[in-house]
Amino acid sequence: MGSAVANKPHAICIPFPFQGHITPFMYFAKLLHSRGFHITFVNTEFNHSRLMRSRVSDQLKGLPDFRFETIPDGLPSSNRDATQDIPSLCGSTQNYFLAPLIDIVGKLKSLSVVPDVTCIVCDGLMSMGIKAAEQLGLPEVQLWTSSTCGFMAILQYRELVKRGLTPFKDESCLTNGYLDTPIDWIPGLRNMRLKDIPTLIRTTDPNDFMFKFVQDEVENCLKAPAIIFNTFYDLEHEVLDEIEHIFPNVYTVGPLAMLGQHLPESEVKSMGSNLWKEDSSCLQWLNKQAPGSVFYVNFGSITVMTEKQLIEFAWGLANSKHPFLWIIRPDVIMGDSITLPQEFMEETKERGLISSWCAQDQVLLHPSVGGFLTHCGWNSTLESISGGVPMVCWPFFAEQQTNCRYACVNWDIGMEIDNNAEREEVEVIVREMMEGEKGKNLREKAFEWKDMAQKATKEGGSSHNNFDRVIKEVLLAKMCN
Repeated sequence: MGSAVANKPHAICIPFPFQGHITPFMYFAKLLHSRGFHITFVNTEFNHSRLMRSRVSDQLKGLPDFRFETIPDGLPSSNRDATQDIPSLCGSTQNYFLAPLIDIVGKLKSLSVVPDVTCIVCDGLMSMGIKAAEQLGLPEVQLWTSSTCGFMAILQYRELVKRGLTPFKDESCLTNGYLDTPIDWIPGLRNMRLKDIPTLIRTTDPNDFMFKFVQDEVENCLKAPAIIFNTFYDLEHEVLDEIEHIFPNVYTVGPLAMLGQHLPESEVKSMGSNLWKEDSSCLQWLNKQAPGSVFYVNFGSITVMTEKQLIEFAWGLANSKHPFLWIIRPDVIMGDSITLPQEFMEETKERGLISSWCAQDQVLLHPSVGGFLTHCGWNSTLESISGGVPMVCWPFFAEQQTNCRYACVNWDIGMEIDNNAEREEVEVIVREMMEGEKGKNLREKAFEWKDMAQKATKEGGSSHNNFDRVIKEVLLAKMCN
């Protein structure tokens, strides 16, 4: 092996196999590559097949110093373009991923054109990365791809059990006001209620698998050499300060997409990570719209709803009379195909565009977009902040409820919509966002947060500096000794 190859740092990056985790991981991998790292990006075989089908170029065959590897997920075959069963996938990552990951490192070691692996960057929901690094004697970091406030809330799961707040006594707890119970004792978290805690507490089963899975994986993060958060200090400083009391080796490097805007133009920079094929006509359509006029709707990669909910959203959008761009995944309706009323399609054909997927980071940076109806996934929240676009929040599950609370109460950039989402409420809230005084105030606040995010990710900013620090202090630690 040539000395240039031998001396090159080599990072294995392994995201949790969901779209919302793969996206920030790809940004992080590209950023490492720009700092001279050889990258091996590890997807499941299922997701890599989807990725290959969704891309128009052959970039994903890999480049000499940015390669792709796959591991089996151990699950039965399923719809090839739908999100896999979440509990099954979580169990698989715990039970089946460690050995294949170690095998990949051994396989790479045998390739003379590839430098030896020098570090591992693993998803915060997969503590097997910590075990693999210990067995291999390598530095490792956990990349937590969701919010820090969500992370801190999950760290309280044991305390919630001790206090008798979960598991729920029965299903009536979901409707009898119990979820409004104030939670004012979590360090660094303000204005919280039980309904704002990540939703896996909403179980009557003391042995609920998903509750235990998330609790265990978040607690295991604290056993890693370091944790990277896709956030910036000003946004979540109160909770970050409290986490650092528990675990000092924390690095905030977000928003990763914004940090990635500073990458030099290259084949790697243009490499995509969407598992669905993007519709580029969305951006062309936005180019024809007036500044700030379009209401954008996207419920992310996992959210599902009933046909009734979809139709209520549809008529609420139609009755608002505002132009809209609506992303509707093929699998967004629970167990059914999507059929929107013909009357709705006729009513909105001149001012609405419906598509199956888009490059959302680019959409939210587009000057025509003035509001965003979102499930409050963390990527969507950060992309909204990065674009200075206020949000209408309809959280679905996990820490999306926590993100929603922060957006609406602590950051003043969002309005929450009722879970039932009746068409009258949808119409009123879209009008208020796009033309009302409340919407104007939220937009001004969103621009303030955008400015702070830009400062954090520019050279000399906190996220930019922390990215340099985590490379030097953790990822290159073994090579520097």
